[in-house]
Amino acid sequence: MRRTWIFSLLILLAGFTSASAETPAPPGTPDSPPSSPVARVRMDRSWEMGPFIDWGSGVGNRSSFKFFWGGFELGKIITPVVHAGFLSGQFELGGNIMPLWRAYTPAASVRAVSYQGRIYEVPYGGGTFRGAAMTPVILRWNFLSRSRRFQPWFQGAGGLIYTTHKFPPDQLVPHGTAGGTSVWNFTPQGGFGFHYFTRPSRSLDLGVNAVHISSASLGDRNPGVNASIQVQVGYTFWR
Repeated sequence: MRRTWIFSLLILLAGFTSASAETPAPPGTPDSPPSSPVARVRMDRSWEMGPFIDWGSGVGNRSSFKFFWGGFELGKIITPVVHAGFLSGQFELGGNIMPLWRAYTPAASVRAVSYQGRIYEVPYGGGTFRGAAMTPVILRWNFLSRSRRFQPWFQGAGGLIYTTHKFPPDQLVPHGTAGGTSVWNFTPQGGFGFHYFTRPSRSLDLGVNAVHISSASLGDRNPGVNASIQVQVGYTFWR
């Protein structure tokens, strides 16, 4: 997983270098020739739509948790180019749905934990969890690029997960009362990535997102998944 993340970062940095190395357009001419897929999407403020899959891993005390998600994303560029130096670009509003949502946790077991000087036996792990998710708000910034095919971006987003069993695996709160987690969880997140246009109105997409999973204390406790790293690969149709 770490190698995948590093490889994705290197590709993104290489794309930035390639984009900045291109010869600027002469004064009085458009930023990019009409044949450029990136320029066309920028000028048309296009819609984007397409399928994607995510593969990820928890970090820290959740490093044994693995994730596999799949769904469909929709977005719309809603502003002209805003000039702000190296941050120049356009704002895009989007969202996605994920009917495929899987979390792979260690097999169910019992661990001893200390709480206020006493030892409690609590469940740990729970196998595979299934559910569905959606991210109704994706706020994305598409950087201004003179590259014909490479469009980098960064984003912030927030979503919701429903699982058929309480996630993370149910725990015992002190005094042995069952509870502490929820079938509903929220996913504040942020990340970066790029579109690579294989031809006009079609692109391959790669993104890396840091995702926090939390029930917002809907249960008696909120153990959550403080951080996970998700690598997203998709294919986009532009209209």
